[in-house]
Amino acid sequence: MRITSRLFQPFPSRITFFRREGCGLCVQARSVLSDVWDRRPFEYKEVDIVKPESKAWRDLYDFDVPVIHISKVQAPEEDPRLSSKAVKLMHRFTVEQVEAKMDQVEKL
Repeated sequence: MRITSRLFQPFPSRITFFRREGCGLCVQARSVLSDVWDRRPFEYKEVDIVKPESKAWRDLYDFDVPVIHISKVQAPEEDPRLSSKAVKLMHRFTVEQVEAKMDQVEKL
């Protein structure tokens, strides 16, 4: 068996998932992200906006979770001050919508 170099390349996209405990829409969103992962793996980071270290994110997304930011893996870590420029989806989204945003980011 020959291993291809693709297996050693980092994922092209990173998804940061902003959520809170007890959020029914967040459970659905995580399921969608799992389905996306099965079709098209990505780097993943999860942020619980209720935690004290996530106060800046809670101030932004307190009533909007779930939210996902999609970026290139090489991009800097998410910054609340730059959230208006983020490629994102909020509330309810489908596998197809997530993949379309991944396509958009990967072409940048």
